[in-house]
Amino acid sequence: MTAIGQSEFAIQAEGLTKVYGSGNTEVVAMRDATMEVKRGEVLALLGPSGAGKSTFLTAVGLINPPTRGRITIRGQVVMDGPAAQTNLRSFRRRHIGFVFQKSNLIPFLTAVENVQVALELNGAPRRKARRSALQLMDYLGVSDRADNLPSMLSGGQQQRVAVARALANRPSVILADEPTAALDSFRGRQVMELFAKVAHEQGAGVIVVTHDHRALDVFDTIYEMEDGIMRQIEHPTVSL
Repeated sequence: MTAIGQSEFAIQAEGLTKVYGSGNTEVVAMRDATMEVKRGEVLALLGPSGAGKSTFLTAVGLINPPTRGRITIRGQVVMDGPAAQTNLRSFRRRHIGFVFQKSNLIPFLTAVENVQVALELNGAPRRKARRSALQLMDYLGVSDRADNLPSMLSGGQQQRVAVARALANRPSVILADEPTAALDSFRGRQVMELFAKVAHEQGAGVIVVTHDHRALDVFDTIYEMEDGIMRQIEHPTVSL
């Protein structure tokens, strides 16, 4: 087994299948989904509602284990079927960052405190956590809004803060679920370009679930799901 940090792949999903119920009530939400995301690669996952995209994302995010299949992160097998090969909560906190459709920022904390808390939960001293949080916000272009509450930020600014929070512990993998759904086309593209910047410059593997086809050119690789089955689209600029 390759040690964490040595694999060229941020994440490898092999034959992931998710079955709910049994017998006459059995529903296959995901069937043999396979994907490899290299470090520094940003990948889009497309598909209609109910296609299995969220099932896949929660599986590789170590939230909802697959019925069958294997998940490897930076060379370490973390899930083999429904069986965890490590402490999932601890591993998830250290190696996976999440960004959702809504920024889910804590409303009574300032922008910088929303990023800082992720570092403190992972054991960083408060002063060091604040310094690191401010550096991340500067990197993502929102340091001038550090002391504003989320309600004082635009939707695009809130998502940038959410990305900063996801990056706080320098994760191997960033998973984003419809992060531009509430944004207009200009701000949506800015957020997509931000994920590409993070992947290429920080060396993370980034998977973005999206219905938005307007900025597909920023992605290195594109997959789509339909009826629980995943396939890769060869050319990112293909007309869909």
